Amino acid sequence: MRKINKLNQIEFSQIIGISQGTLSELEKDKYKPSLETLIALKLKFNVNLEWLLMDEYIDYNNGLFCVELDNLESKLVLEFRKLDMDDKQEIEDIINLKLKRYRDKSLRNNKGT
Repeated sequence: MRKINKLNQIEFSQIIGISQGTLSELEKDKYKPSLETLIALKLKFNVNLEWLLMDEYIDYNNGLFCVELDNLESKLVLEFRKLDMDDKQEIEDIINLKLKRYRDKSLRNNKGT
């Protein structure tokens, strides 16, 4: 979260209400965050608590199994959420077009071998 938001340890720790030293230890997995820290992450950065606690979660509404996102995926999701619905639809159309091209190329490659 800190790196995605391009914050240094001091800035991030102030936002979530912990010391920079505590944040450093958390980032090194020396210990687990307190409940207060988890709540601050949820409130300040809209982090899914189930993901935070388990590195993965099940979306019971959709039955999807979700896994931890890498930095690029996280950044894309955060930026995507800022778009209005028309722009989100446009991005979805672009992704579908790319996927279709990818599948078509894979099919052509498989037929040639």
